[in-house]
Amino acid sequence: MTTNHRRAAFTRLTTAALLGTLFHTPLRAQPTTTLRTLSPGPKPAAAPALRRFVGEYDRSGGVVFVIEDGNGLVLLDTARATSSRRVVTPDGVRQLRLVRRTVGPADGENQLKVIPVRSISALRREALAASPPIEKPPARMSDLVELTTLDPTIKLEIRYATTNNFAGAKFYDEPRAFMQRPAADAVVRAHRALRDLGYGLLIHDAYRPWYVTKMFWDAMPLNKRWLVANPAEGSKHNRGAAVDLTLYELATGQPVEMPSTYDESTGRAHADYPGGTSLQRWHRALLRNAMVSEGFVVNSLEWWHFDFGSWRDYAIGNVTFDKIGR
Repeated sequence: MTTNHRRAAFTRLTTAALLGTLFHTPLRAQPTTTLRTLSPGPKPAAAPALRRFVGEYDRSGGVVFVIEDGNGLVLLDTARATSSRRVVTPDGVRQLRLVRRTVGPADGENQLKVIPVRSISALRREALAASPPIEKPPARMSDLVELTTLDPTIKLEIRYATTNNFAGAKFYDEPRAFMQRPAADAVVRAHRALRDLGYGLLIHDAYRPWYVTKMFWDAMPLNKRWLVANPAEGSKHNRGAAVDLTLYELATGQPVEMPSTYDESTGRAHADYPGGTSLQRWHRALLRNAMVSEGFVVNSLEWWHFDFGSWRDYAIGNVTFDKIGR
């Protein structure tokens, strides 16, 4: 999902000076991937005892952040003309009497929800009967390839093939992930480059038929349509040149923790969100390094969303998964 509104709602979160102290990795890495350029630095230790203090808090004048950094707590104040950060103790956080903000899904949940305005079955019938917008002929012919056929160690958690997504409904008949071949090859290279650091890639979404984008749009209340792509324009997912993904640990097979949940429509989803734990931010930077080193560009509003550089070369696609390659 994409939006310009998230940027407007969150512009005061970061400044160049603040980000310079928090992040050591540019959005674009060098094209030659090595362990040194891939890693964002020494891996931070987890700090479970401090986790309950980490979050966003309301304070007169704006929002402040309590983050974990270097196995300690840091108070970030980005609402003032000059952003500041200072080390605090757990007792210091309590003494400030800050009011914690509710951000993201409730505890135990991993997905924010939106109630569709109409039944999914009716939306599906209408979307399948509609046609994508007409465009000029593409520079390249479509050559969608299934990611797991290129490397079966790439994991899938295709949320839109389940009810665990923003609408609580199934949109895909099958949990599969396709991309245009150059983009798919690049994802495989990124996945294999991560192996020596103990990680692999887990895919949430890749090629998305246009009719599903139309379903998203028509399912949304008018005041929520900023969350999704406009079917009149299509999306990079429709072209098979965008991917939503995260990291998983090779040792456990489990997804890592990031500063936000997937498909979360809050400021925590921003690629340079300053909050969370140092380990969460390290994971996010590692994923970004791996992907941009292979020609992808991160969506600044969604840490999980990456667009392949040549996405403009491909037409909006509407073929269903079961028809690809036939």
